[in-house]
Amino acid sequence: MYTPEEILEQTAATAVVKVNKPLLTKLILGFIGGAMISLGYLAYLRVGGGFVGAAVFPVGLIVILLAGGELITGNMMAVATGYFKKRVTLSELLANWVVITLANVVGAIFVAYAFGVLAGTLTTGDALKEALHVAEGKLNADFLTAFFSGIGCNWFVGLAVWLSYGAKDFSGKILAIWFPVMTFVVIGFQHSVANSFLIPFTIFVGQATWWDFLNNFIPVYLGNVVGGAVLIALCYSLAYRKH
Repeated sequence: MYTPEEILEQTAATAVVKVNKPLLTKLILGFIGGAMISLGYLAYLRVGGGFVGAAVFPVGLIVILLAGGELITGNMMAVATGYFKKRVTLSELLANWVVITLANVVGAIFVAYAFGVLAGTLTTGDALKEALHVAEGKLNADFLTAFFSGIGCNWFVGLAVWLSYGAKDFSGKILAIWFPVMTFVVIGFQHSVANSFLIPFTIFVGQATWWDFLNNFIPVYLGNVVGGAVLIALCYSLAYRKH
């Protein structure tokens, strides 16, 4: 493992790489990121949620970080770290966040329709009941509840990414990702990209609207920003700054 100070430098260097990727690369990897998180969520729903579901959900982020992918919640932490370390500009940060967010949402909606609906994995039986039950809880949350749930989520997801940058071998990275992600899922915190899979699926089966989706996405996304960019990127940048 690298030390926390070394992880900070690794993360800032990664931010530079992220913002300088070609647009097509960002779009492809962002699509993959949204799809992989969604497939992890699909697995969660198929096994009935709960602790077992939380244990399989992290496969999405593992694939993204080890095989290649871009996920906005991770970038909220990583690119913000580069910004606070003065390695990337504010315009570069915002451009990266916009592109990766859009690509993630497209990937998530694709999985919702292609694999949730067309492949029939969530349209019948217990899987459908679980999906609708989970979606109902998210859609019924008010703005403040969804916002703070988003903060909690990305504090853990950002830490999973942070810790993966600190591990020097493949197995260490998997363990570093697994437990923080599993924890946020067990608690029930909300992830904006995962919700971009679940709620559109609910829309496709006629149980919600796109307005419902936006009313959930906005507060959860803003909470995710605070969890990743403030509670991790800013706090660690201040804690480990060189005097």
